[in-house]
Amino acid sequence: MARKIALRDALREAMIEEMRRDDKVFLMGEEVAQYNGAYKVSKGMLDEFGPERVIDTPIAELGFAGIGVGAAMNGLKPIVEFMTWNFAVLAFDQIINNAAKTLSQSAGQFSCPIVFRGPSGSAGQLAQQHSQSFESWMANTPGLKVISCTDPADAKGLLKSAIRDPDPVCVMESELLYGYEGEVPEGEYLVEIGKAAVRREGTDVTLVSYNKMMLPTMEAAKILEGEGISAEVIDLRTIRPLDRKTIIESVKKTNRCVVIDESWPFAGVSSEIAYEIQKSAFDYLDAPVIRVNSADVNLGYAASFVEEFLPNAEKIVRAVKEVAYVK
Repeated sequence: MARKIALRDALREAMIEEMRRDDKVFLMGEEVAQYNGAYKVSKGMLDEFGPERVIDTPIAELGFAGIGVGAAMNGLKPIVEFMTWNFAVLAFDQIINNAAKTLSQSAGQFSCPIVFRGPSGSAGQLAQQHSQSFESWMANTPGLKVISCTDPADAKGLLKSAIRDPDPVCVMESELLYGYEGEVPEGEYLVEIGKAAVRREGTDVTLVSYNKMMLPTMEAAKILEGEGISAEVIDLRTIRPLDRKTIIESVKKTNRCVVIDESWPFAGVSSEIAYEIQKSAFDYLDAPVIRVNSADVNLGYAASFVEEFLPNAEKIVRAVKEVAYVK
């Protein structure tokens, strides 16, 4: 059986179930306890688990991320919530230099089972310092796993898998889609880290995306269907490890690919996917891989800037027609 619930509720269920299952799991971050979370993801958790396992922190990302890493090295399983990954820049020393390297620096003697989670990407008119996508930043670091999805069922199953993982996992959510609803199964289930999902079967072009860019991607696929172009849509769900097999198998079938990625175009997730396709499916391509990214500028505040900056269905349709040589 499944019921329709919001993304924030799916994430909460994942944390609650794992905290009930394992008393080593705890949540810490700014306003996660008494305020029920900045986005109400942790609503009611303080009442059930108490202040020793749902911990309000000062506004000091470097400090509480470091406490989390130390706790993980000593056998606990912290979930560290950042109010936004933009603020996590302050904690990069702990995430990249400590959490990601603990296993290799200790020659396998210590693992670091920690989850860093919070919203990434644009959240509307929040301007330059609060609108950045961090998937490629984190995925560039060996030792870190990166999850980025908005489907509530996937988000719950992947977060549960992340909490149980012996290595550090970065979970990227979407501030705009915490209220986004989807069907979530009842009862215990996990979603495997590192497996993409084919959201729509198609024959003419492969569309690859993740996180909230899945919405305009699916919208574009419907528009294209009305124009006689069959698009296969792949939701990455996990950025590292990347499910190369699903992408390559799709491109071998459709012979064309457009990658939709909210991050900046230079050295981003879309660049890595384009490389993997030309390396493993070059002989199958009937057109160059095209990327649809956010504009290569810092995002301004005005609503018109936001609209122009982000990928949308119209830009995706235009890119598909380019790879399909349709005017």
